[in-house]
Amino acid sequence: MSAPLSLHPDRFFPTDEGSRNIARRLFALAAPLPIVSPHGHTDPAWFADNHCFSDATSLILTPDHYLFRMLYSQGIKLGALGISDGSGEVATARNAWRCFATNYHLFRGTPSRIWLDHLFAEVFGLQVRLDAQSADHHFDTIGDALRTDAFRPRALLDRFNIECIVTTEGALDDLLHHKTLRAAGWGQRVLPTFRPDDVVDPDRAEFANNVAQLATLTGETTSRWSGYLNALRARRDFFRAHGATATDHGHPTARTANLSPRESQQLLDVCLRGTASPDEREMFRAQLLTEMARMSIDDGLVMQIHPGSQRNHNLQLFARYGRDKGADIPAPTNYVQALKPLLDTFGNEPKLQIILFTLDESTYSRELAPLAGHYPALKLGPPWWFHDSVEGMLRFRRQTTETMGFYNAVGFNDDTRALLSIPARHDLARRIDCAYLAELVATHRLAEDEAAELIVDLSYSLAKKAYRLS
Repeated sequence: MSAPLSLHPDRFFPTDEGSRNIARRLFALAAPLPIVSPHGHTDPAWFADNHCFSDATSLILTPDHYLFRMLYSQGIKLGALGISDGSGEVATARNAWRCFATNYHLFRGTPSRIWLDHLFAEVFGLQVRLDAQSADHHFDTIGDALRTDAFRPRALLDRFNIECIVTTEGALDDLLHHKTLRAAGWGQRVLPTFRPDDVVDPDRAEFANNVAQLATLTGETTSRWSGYLNALRARRDFFRAHGATATDHGHPTARTANLSPRESQQLLDVCLRGTASPDEREMFRAQLLTEMARMSIDDGLVMQIHPGSQRNHNLQLFARYGRDKGADIPAPTNYVQALKPLLDTFGNEPKLQIILFTLDESTYSRELAPLAGHYPALKLGPPWWFHDSVEGMLRFRRQTTETMGFYNAVGFNDDTRALLSIPARHDLARRIDCAYLAELVATHRLAEDEAAELIVDLSYSLAKKAYRLS
């Protein structure tokens, strides 16, 4: 017999009664606010086509690397989870879900468990926990719901009170789905983000071909440094014309550079030939961050830097299944020296907005909060990826607030591929901020009327302002 599933109304709030009551009052202000999801990886085709989702596995399990990463660590093959390598046997959607359900206990204590329980209870009205006995019940209940109009993607945006959701596309993307959305009157609700990694990262095997395709799209000579930069500007303009307000840069490090055009041309040459050394490839990416900052001053796109992940660490898994299969691992990251060439050039520029993220929590109080607390061009993004969690959010507030305050941060963005997890993630973030603010009020470091203003800003206003979505 499966255990009951219920969500405690005071989950994540302080345990002492006085602070808990403050958190309750603050959450009453935060809960009804619209969701702004300014950075994520949902598929724009979902919203453009507005077709029904097919089943629980393809919607909830297979797009979510948090889930199959944990299961893979316990020796469960990706094929058993419905993930194909193009050759071997793959479990059916139902059998993959049964495997997931049987091993659901592995997620105890993780944010994935928090998000999923919220999804099951609040979105689908399920009243028993997921386990081997309830697997088919969950699969069928979810499947039946997904076949109704109420669960079409656009209807879910309304139901979840998502005011704006932003997807992420490569520099070569034709943005066809966003064109469809604009024609349907949804162009202000679902926006793209410009992610140029495919044409600025020479570590990618297809880099030279991508740069050649960039030339075809823009009519520029991308083998020349000036033409290459002009082509990138043209693609940024193309994204802006389709509603983009931001760029995103997933570099291995935060290293920046300020090279001459001649030096930059030399780097471009060796990168296109495929003969660049690791340091030359890193210097090329470093120069591109500075160039992108320069372009952001001109066109107003907000710049996001997501460094510090060693991508596809499991080479055998990468060779068999490709990217984004849960094997990306955090690495130590330097910001103070790495960003200095960019900041020496543009750090005092009021037109520039750079949002920094980290997977290296040791840098919060030592580097990131002091940098964001000084440079007008810098803001600090919320806890990301491995730190998008109860304790991760609390560590973030405790280690940064006294140095940079609240207003040098940018609220919360969920950064997810999993559409149905978005309300759960924002619910968690808002509750944790209520808990933190309640502690400040209870210890007389903040008045409750100030906390009431802050929770609205942290939950809603700061994200809109930071991503220029007003």
